[in-house]
Amino acid sequence: MLKCNKQLNMKNTLKKILVFSITAALFTACANEELTPYYSEQEAGKVVIRGYNASQDSIQINVNDKLLEIDKNSAFIKKIIKDYDFVYYTKTVKNIKIINKVTGEILHTYDFTVQTPIDTLSFYYKSGFWIDNVLSFKPSILSQSGLTCYKFIFPTLNRYSNSGYNGTLDGIIRKTNGQQLGIVENIGKTEFSTFLEFPFSAPPILKMELVKHGTTESYIPGQQVFVTMVMSSNKSRLVVLEEKADSGEKFSGVDGTIDLVDYFDF
Repeated sequence: MLKCNKQLNMKNTLKKILVFSITAALFTACANEELTPYYSEQEAGKVVIRGYNASQDSIQINVNDKLLEIDKNSAFIKKIIKDYDFVYYTKTVKNIKIINKVTGEILHTYDFTVQTPIDTLSFYYKSGFWIDNVLSFKPSILSQSGLTCYKFIFPTLNRYSNSGYNGTLDGIIRKTNGQQLGIVENIGKTEFSTFLEFPFSAPPILKMELVKHGTTESYIPGQQVFVTMVMSSNKSRLVVLEEKADSGEKFSGVDGTIDLVDYFDF
């Protein structure tokens, strides 16, 4: 009889311990829930990606160490279009790297935060230069039909010429007969110049002389620099100037054939 009572008491004691343990665990869980939410803070995010890769090498877009795919491709040349939707967890940062797939070089890095949940990444890349925030450079609106309009940017200024001049440039635009049509001012490496518009006329060939801002002096000592261009009627252009070199890597002139309006929808 005594043995049975001892076993009963033992069972009751174990039950009490079990109930106490469960109660303590529930209390601890509830307390922890107040300190650490079960679900992380979340907010929808989007990066509108618009790029153009004019180099011969493919580029990749790395988002927080994971390659971004577009139509099952993870390496891109020419036009790149992607509306990248995601979720910010507990105010994390989205780090985006643009990488040359062939060389592994990190070409550019961006950080996006929940402070701007919808943001834009736009760029033009060609071996030797990078133009950032392309979509922020809007083409000018023509004041009337039959005109042509120009803005210029010069990301490769001094790449080959090593002119020693680091200021902005002006472009004196003339027709082939020497008639001056106007001057665009403050052509920079990272910013576009003022705009100039004028009537389209034949022949459609233009020559622009590059000079130090506010002067008629060439930015390369002792050498006049001209850019030859072809007019287009009823078009506003965003022209990228490029220093060119000969086979010996010596400066050979400036080219102006890239028009960003041809590659982006502004």
